[in-house]
Amino acid sequence: MSRSLKSALAAFAFLSLISVSAPAQDKPQATQAHSAKPVNKLNIGREATAEEIAGWDIDIRPDGHGLPVGKGTVKQGEPLYVERCAACHGEFGESAGRWPILSGGNGSLASHDPVKSIGSYWPYASTIIDYIRRAMPFGTSQTLTNDELYAITAYVLFLNDIVTSDDFELSDKNFTTIKLPNEVNFFDDDREVTEKAFWTKAPCMTDCAPGPAQITGRARAIDVTPEGDTAARND
Repeated sequence: MSRSLKSALAAFAFLSLISVSAPAQDKPQATQAHSAKPVNKLNIGREATAEEIAGWDIDIRPDGHGLPVGKGTVKQGEPLYVERCAACHGEFGESAGRWPILSGGNGSLASHDPVKSIGSYWPYASTIIDYIRRAMPFGTSQTLTNDELYAITAYVLFLNDIVTSDDFELSDKNFTTIKLPNEVNFFDDDREVTEKAFWTKAPCMTDCAPGPAQITGRARAIDVTPEGDTAARND
């Protein structure tokens, strides 16, 4: 028998063995297994415990929801701020280098160079304490005790003239009485009501404005904003 014939017979015997070893009744089971809903068990990680979830659920809202129990005075907050915050934010909240400014800028929002500090721009004191609690001090976040948190927040409010006495004590009991100057200028998005008259199913796409298009200003240099009261504005 030639070698090639032996190889052909061996291959035929092997294919026959495969066909015999795979019972016909197994095929529907395989199809059923593929069509069944997959089970989400990847054996990766585990469910978070209630204690772990509580560690992340630390947001503080403007209505006081989420405030931790604690208290601290402006006087207690000053050395804590100097030690843990001033290196970035400046001794008086004026900022150091390019780090965020915390105080100053009152009355500057309508100018060409607005200063968006806590006292000039922010709407709610809860944003201050929430951010400090969650992310500060930089590099060692969530290391402050509740009393230290209130004391530093009280001192930041003092830097912005929100409170005026260094004996003032901030706590979870009186926190919601703190109002920032610019709160009244923040309001809910009302465009669904105030701009509803402008909405149409078939918006205008051609000849929508009367008269020809006009050029109202030209850029003299890239990335340069015109200065001066007579400069054309495209608000």
